[in-house]
Amino acid sequence: MRRVAGLWRRLFGARERDALAPLYHAVVAAARRPVWYKAGGVPDTIDGRFDMVAAILALVLLRLEEEGDVGRAPAAYLAELFVDDMDGQLRERGIGDIVVGKHVGRMMGALGGRLGAFRDGFGAGGDLDTAIRRNIYRGAAPAPGAVAVVRDGLVSMRATLEATPASILLDGVLSA
Repeated sequence: MRRVAGLWRRLFGARERDALAPLYHAVVAAARRPVWYKAGGVPDTIDGRFDMVAAILALVLLRLEEEGDVGRAPAAYLAELFVDDMDGQLRERGIGDIVVGKHVGRMMGALGGRLGAFRDGFGAGGDLDTAIRRNIYRGAAPAPGAVAVVRDGLVSMRATLEATPASILLDGVLSA
């Protein structure tokens, strides 16, 4: 039975997915930087922390998207790691099996929304500030200057990601 389980995991990319765990952990660490919550005014709540993880993960996924076919599988595996993490977080908070799937589905939808919002916001003529207000502050009015702190941090992170070769990024080096 153990051999079958090992073969099953290898067939479905567990090794490749596990290799991306350092990058996912770097995304979470970047999302936990105090500057987002103090100077940036992101609510230091479960929702606020989720919003920052989703925002930074979206930037990483957009960077991998630029790699074409090479980035497709790693992006999918990172999304799986995100799902596993969110599933675990929900279960730790006492959410039962019956509704975990619905919550995770909404979280994946939120991540997809951020991908679109940041793709547009960083694009030519995009309105990044509006994307940040809607997707990080959830429409609430942040303190004056807070959006600029978050915007500048995300712009800096995006520039660092753009300058980082994919091979280094996939090794888990996220220095922004």
